[in-house]
Amino acid sequence: MVDINFQNGTVTARLSGEIDHHIAPQLRGQIDARCESLRPARLVLDFGRVGFMDSSGIGLVMGRYRMISLLGGRLEVVNIPENLRKIFVLSGLEKLGVMK
Repeated sequence: MVDINFQNGTVTARLSGEIDHHIAPQLRGQIDARCESLRPARLVLDFGRVGFMDSSGIGLVMGRYRMISLLGGRLEVVNIPENLRKIFVLSGLEKLGVMK
């Protein structure tokens, strides 16, 4: 599930529940549609309410990084739960400088 808000040039997507290969395409479609129509300077993915994530979650973040970069914006990933942080680090997302 995702709650998407736009304020002051920032799209914030508050993710919740589980992110797996069934859910990720729906999240991607909703986030991309908002970003393409609003063209924000910043996209914030808030993982504070995500309890589980498989590799589809990494793909979701990587794809949003590419998409927002093409639109001239930047990505921030915030409120990463400790149980998911290791997945982010091992995947190399830390090297992109998006994790806050």
